[in-house]
Amino acid sequence: MSKPLIREVPPTSWYFRHPRYLRYMAREVTSLFVGAYCVLLVVGLQSLAAGQSSYEAFLLALQSPASIIFHLLALAAALYHAATWFNATQKAMPIQIGEEFVPGNLISGAHYVAWAVLSSVILFLAGVF
Repeated sequence: MSKPLIREVPPTSWYFRHPRYLRYMAREVTSLFVGAYCVLLVVGLQSLAAGQSSYEAFLLALQSPASIIFHLLALAAALYHAATWFNATQKAMPIQIGEEFVPGNLISGAHYVAWAVLSSVILFLAGVF
């Protein structure tokens, strides 16, 4: 009779073993904040559809300290999420022109420039500039 194979279950903290794994998990956690912010926007649309008093109550709730802290955390998470995505594009989408590959810095840099331009246009349209 043979001995049964017993596999050890790896610990759930595998991502602490290497900084690259930790950065990966941090990026994945930021998507929770982005998703929560999307839910907040849907709740805002529902309160807008419910009428003026409901929407004013929603706007008043957004002025609370907890809401402001959440917005700051969501902004930081979105910035980190976007930056890590732009840095990964040079590996995920290499561009080849003829025999040569476009340098990765140009690919990531183009994404950052497009982000800055689009953000500026949105802020201009919102009346900030």
